[in-house]
Amino acid sequence: MKTALSAAVIAVSLLAFAPGVFAQGETAVPFLLIAPNARAGGMGETGTGLADDGSAVFWNPGGLAFLRGDKISLTHAPWLPEFSSDLSYDFLSYTHYLDGWDGSLGASVTFFNLGTFVHTSSIAPDPNNPNSNVLGTWHAYEIAVTVGYGTQVSDGLGLGANFRYIRSELAPFGTEQEVGSGIANDVSFDLGLLYRPHVFNIPLLGDLGDRLGLGVDLSNLGPSLYYIDQAQADPLPTNLRVGLALHVLKSQYNNMYLTLDLSRTLVRVNTDSTIGSINPNAQGGPDTTWNYTNEVDPLPKSLITTWGDGSGLKRIIISAGAEYWYGSPRLIALRMGYYKENPNFGGRNFLTFGAGIRYDIYGFDFSYISTFDQNNPLSNQLRFSLSLNLGGTNEL
Repeated sequence: MKTALSAAVIAVSLLAFAPGVFAQGETAVPFLLIAPNARAGGMGETGTGLADDGSAVFWNPGGLAFLRGDKISLTHAPWLPEFSSDLSYDFLSYTHYLDGWDGSLGASVTFFNLGTFVHTSSIAPDPNNPNSNVLGTWHAYEIAVTVGYGTQVSDGLGLGANFRYIRSELAPFGTEQEVGSGIANDVSFDLGLLYRPHVFNIPLLGDLGDRLGLGVDLSNLGPSLYYIDQAQADPLPTNLRVGLALHVLKSQYNNMYLTLDLSRTLVRVNTDSTIGSINPNAQGGPDTTWNYTNEVDPLPKSLITTWGDGSGLKRIIISAGAEYWYGSPRLIALRMGYYKENPNFGGRNFLTFGAGIRYDIYGFDFSYISTFDQNNPLSNQLRFSLSLNLGGTNEL
């Protein structure tokens, strides 16, 4: 029986527009790297040094240490609209401040809808009935459930960690004679640090205390994921991000932030292919079966060996953003950003724009991607986010 599992895999590969994955095409569940909120999406997909809202559970769990009150955030994005696909991305997060612990709990659910696929047999369809070989349909999706906690380990220094359960359901069966299904489960964890000093003197710039955020996030640390054959396991998209956020304009009615993120996926995979068998097919010609084996450097070894793969610093992705707020309290936001990837490792190069509005405890944000080249799958990509801020101030 021939199935459309490969179609689901192709759909997953379309997710590879998440940071560092498209350039490599060698990790599982790349949806874990998609920027989850419209605010960060409008700022060049940056947030590691800011992490001052409910999305901190994604960008940097160290930011949970500085949140107060309760935060709820919901994001929806029709994914890759240039393909007219039925893919979509949804993200829901919740954070809660624990008064006696001087820190916050965070939780999130990320759902990636891969669409509906047709299951067909290897028998050619009847010319009078094109659907005669259709056996049914199935729905493919991927989901991740994350819980985390962050607290201040010293004055101005937040430390956080996440634990995550991952489920990838590409198809309820295997391909050809494979026994099993295209369904896999895995776990991972993240570590994050965020430094927001109260005093930070820099020559010529003066004191940047309470206006500077420096963050480091190491995400998706966990065992490789496989569906049927463990020898073909793919590593999770372990990713390192270093971020800076600076509150450059700080007044009653006008506030402006500048952000900068540097990121790199830390995986090292060597793929080896060999011929498993050669048999005549229905037309009498050769029908070759290939065996594929992935040699994945395990953690923590891959955190070091990935830097020696010959690419040097070329795989580092640079993203920068700016955000302007007007109002007291903050009412309207305008955002823009820039995202740059090496041409030899993905080559994504685009501008982002966004806006937001706040009223009382409610917030609404949207972001838009503008690419430099025509027919880019990321063109016209939109994200929409709703948020609730139930007490507490968190802004840098």
